[in-house]
Amino acid sequence: MGLYLLDYGAGNVRSLANTLKKLGHEFKWISSLEDFDKATSLIFPGVGAFGSAIDGLICRGFLEPLRLYIKSGRPYFGICIGMQVLFQSSTESPSSSGLGIIPSVIEEFDNSDKAVPHIGWNSAEFLDPDRIHEGMDETSYYYFVHSYRAKYDWKNVEAAKWAHTTTQYGQEVFYATVRKGNVFGAQFHPEKSGVAGLRILDAWLREQESFRMFAPPTSPIPRPPRARDGFTKRIIACMDVRSNDDGDLVVTKGDQYDVREKAPTAADGTDSLRTRTAGAVRNLGKPVALAARYYAAGADELCLMNITSFRHSPLLDQPMLVVVRAAAEEVFVPLTIGGGIKDTVDPDGTKRSALEVAGEYFRAGADKVSIATEAVFAVEKMRERARDGGIGEGDGTSAIETIAHAYGRQAVVVSIDPRRVYVDADYDGPHKDELLLGKPDGSENERGKAWWYQCTVRGGREDRPLSVVQLAKGVEKLGAGEIVLNSIDRDGTGLGFDTDLITLVRKNVKIPVVASSGAGGEKHFVEVFTWTKAEAALAAGIFHREEVTIGEVKEALSAAHINVRK
Repeated sequence: MGLYLLDYGAGNVRSLANTLKKLGHEFKWISSLEDFDKATSLIFPGVGAFGSAIDGLICRGFLEPLRLYIKSGRPYFGICIGMQVLFQSSTESPSSSGLGIIPSVIEEFDNSDKAVPHIGWNSAEFLDPDRIHEGMDETSYYYFVHSYRAKYDWKNVEAAKWAHTTTQYGQEVFYATVRKGNVFGAQFHPEKSGVAGLRILDAWLREQESFRMFAPPTSPIPRPPRARDGFTKRIIACMDVRSNDDGDLVVTKGDQYDVREKAPTAADGTDSLRTRTAGAVRNLGKPVALAARYYAAGADELCLMNITSFRHSPLLDQPMLVVVRAAAEEVFVPLTIGGGIKDTVDPDGTKRSALEVAGEYFRAGADKVSIATEAVFAVEKMRERARDGGIGEGDGTSAIETIAHAYGRQAVVVSIDPRRVYVDADYDGPHKDELLLGKPDGSENERGKAWWYQCTVRGGREDRPLSVVQLAKGVEKLGAGEIVLNSIDRDGTGLGFDTDLITLVRKNVKIPVVASSGAGGEKHFVEVFTWTKAEAALAAGIFHREEVTIGEVKEALSAAHINVRK
């Protein structure tokens, strides 16, 4: 008897397990139908697509036992999909029926005034101040990652009785948490919401069981959208991880993608650290230790990018999987993993799909996977199938499509590496509609020049016949949920983000864009959020070298009246 966790077979459930261990709560996994009868409390940490979740429950024979468990009156905590399955259905998977406990439907966000998926930190507002949950407050931010939501409609009285808190994104107000009787559900991920999220889980588990079983309904009240939502801008710390010459995994950072230390000039002298380490892989720290440091410093997300060659295959590259598992035990914010997320063949001839590789990383503790070179090739193939120069259609086999189908598009990030191609101002080529012109008052090396952005693969070492707009639109159509937009021209320069590039891509896609490459100080984060509509900004070297801290960045953003999680 006691606390049980339900895993329907997809997504990152390890994070919740790590959280409960951190909080000191013992639990068991639901592994058989009999376990539903043994459970006195049940948490369903659902991640992924609605249809996949329902199918996963059905194929394991868990759907009806779950329904009976909830109807028995024993405490239930549903997270993300674990909350959504309480509703009647979802337009994400029209053929799949939910449990029907809450008489309402899950629908997709309107992307006319905002990026979708809703990825990032947002606040939650109580509908009834007398029903404040012990672990929640309206000053905290919680991590959301979803494309579909249950719209709050106070006129739907029976559904509105379940409303506990609401969140606003753009001009849409939706259920952030539901609570009635023995049921508590959260659209956000408390296990990925830092200290604020851990408080919620701990408070729910430490409540008297009678309170967890008999929460009263809410009196439906209007909740019109406000002029401004509570959505924050994210600051992401990225760590490039690779093997050094001794075979150890270290965090490194390149200058224009070259990660080896340079030999000093004659003026530098010969008896120096640079002399002794010349030619070695630049070592800026151990991945897990740095990840823990950035989490403590207030990073909103962390990225671990495997830039080393796989010794055998992605699934046999155990050191990187070990790093992910260890990092997931130390940090309680979202973790993105990149490198090797593609179809591969092991040395013994065993084929490994990108979906299989991604699944291993999700089970190790990752929340999202990042795809780079393979995304370029997938879009090129899609465009080859198009007629009349159109964008084309996917064939369902690319890494983006297969992973998004199983885990939801919010689990797939595409990292794009474009560089400028300078042309005459009267250029009339195929990318003329994407042409940018240097401003008269801009930097001296850009005045009077024109350029478009060409995409590259393999860390910028190979140019491809795709523009950045073609690639961004293509990966969005294939099912990517987010774009990390690098700049080969700005990488390692400290000159600031390429705001022209970011604006160009952001206006051509409806999914979130993460600005990357070029940050040299706090002012550059202020500039990118002031001058562009990027949802997040990423940096690596300046954080690793402690030239600026995440706290200093957020202080500067707050002073500029840009909303951030504190």
